[in-house]
Amino acid sequence: MNVSVILKPKVRVRVPETGGEAISRAAFGEKYGADPQDIRQVEALAQQFNLTVIEIAAARRTVRLEGTAANMAKAFSVAFERCDYQGIRYRARRGEIQVPAELAGSIEAVLGLDNRPHVTPKFRVLGPSASTAGSYTPVQVAQLYQFPANADGTGQTIGILELGGGYMPADLQAYFSTLGIKEPKVISVSVDKGTNDPTTADSADGEVLLDIEVTGAVAPGATIVVYFAPNTTSGFQDALTTAIHDATNKPSVISISWGEAESSWTAQAMNAFDSAAQDAAVLGVTICAASGDGGSSDGVTDGKDHVDFPASSPHILACGGTSLQSSNGKISSETVWNDGAQGGATGGGFSTQFPLPTWQSGVPSSSSGRGVPDVSGDADPNSGYQVLVDGQSLVIGGTSAVAPLWSGLIALLNQKLGKPVGFLQPSLYGLPAAAQAFRDITQGSNGLFAAGPGWDACTGLGSPVGKNLLAALGGSGA
Repeated sequence: MNVSVILKPKVRVRVPETGGEAISRAAFGEKYGADPQDIRQVEALAQQFNLTVIEIAAARRTVRLEGTAANMAKAFSVAFERCDYQGIRYRARRGEIQVPAELAGSIEAVLGLDNRPHVTPKFRVLGPSASTAGSYTPVQVAQLYQFPANADGTGQTIGILELGGGYMPADLQAYFSTLGIKEPKVISVSVDKGTNDPTTADSADGEVLLDIEVTGAVAPGATIVVYFAPNTTSGFQDALTTAIHDATNKPSVISISWGEAESSWTAQAMNAFDSAAQDAAVLGVTICAASGDGGSSDGVTDGKDHVDFPASSPHILACGGTSLQSSNGKISSETVWNDGAQGGATGGGFSTQFPLPTWQSGVPSSSSGRGVPDVSGDADPNSGYQVLVDGQSLVIGGTSAVAPLWSGLIALLNQKLGKPVGFLQPSLYGLPAAAQAFRDITQGSNGLFAAGPGWDACTGLGSPVGKNLLAALGGSGA
């Protein structure tokens, strides 16, 4: 087995209040990477317990160790047991993780001791008996939202995190040919031995193709880099940090359509993930994440509201869902996406892990937690996206579609502005109403929360009016 030891930075990063790349990746590693002394102490721990150091990534503050379960148990003072759930066998740990006192203050998290499948993709396939009359191509959705004209994402790189599934190049060739637009450049990157592994249309392939085809249709001039990793906490963390610190491909925006309720995460895992998101903010990288498809409960059956992580990280742009209707190429109505417990509904609510950020202090709430989502877009499968998955034409919705939609929009904004928007939330919440950068969604609910004027815990600030958003951020809306 192997684990990822996440170390604290030499200097704690200060997250900028506005976007834009403030520092190069090389300079970031020098200033904020792991302390060499801390790395040496992890190496000493590995040697003491007969573990092998298989990777040291100082900029990512990650040291990966490999060894037998018996030696891992001794090194971290835990016990393991084999578990079976819904036909899946995984390794669980018992006991709190312990390390030598001289190392404890330097470690942010130890991930991978538990290797259960940790998160799920947030997409919903329209049933075979349902009408596809109200569905759209991603190009049509972008037009309805008035995405900036004369922009295709040229010069930008969009990173996509995938924890299962895969794609076949033939699908991409056929899909973009049908749309009549050029096929974007797509690159696969393996993280922790994760691979592009397409199987059938009813698998996670639906998520992978949805993400690529939506971002590629919105920003065909951008390069799309897909980071494939195992579906574990360590795989997810390593995929994120690999994308953020990828000095070869240099993504300016990262799309995440996988997540799970905060209550299913450990605090150390959420803190490590949020810490990585802060790194991204300093580097001018925007991270978009789906807010979940389980309504205000996020699928948890305790009668309380729950928000989905990683969308609940205050340093990640949380993307909620709407139901979108149009007529003659214009939006005729837009409401909160809510098809009931079985059909799915947009996630939204308030975090119990992260406090309310200062830039969100004006949101109407009695909660002291970070509000989710920040923004929204079409997610209803009944008004979903026409995609091609393993040779099958499908209509797919879910907030999984909104994260890549916003990622494509941000690539266009970056191109038009000539610089990355980076950590976008402080700027978005600071825009005056007169900017008209959002369509305010005021009808519908996701369970415990109802839509209303201004920000709400269903659709956030609203869905984008792309050209106005560009103008509000300092670019030309023409």
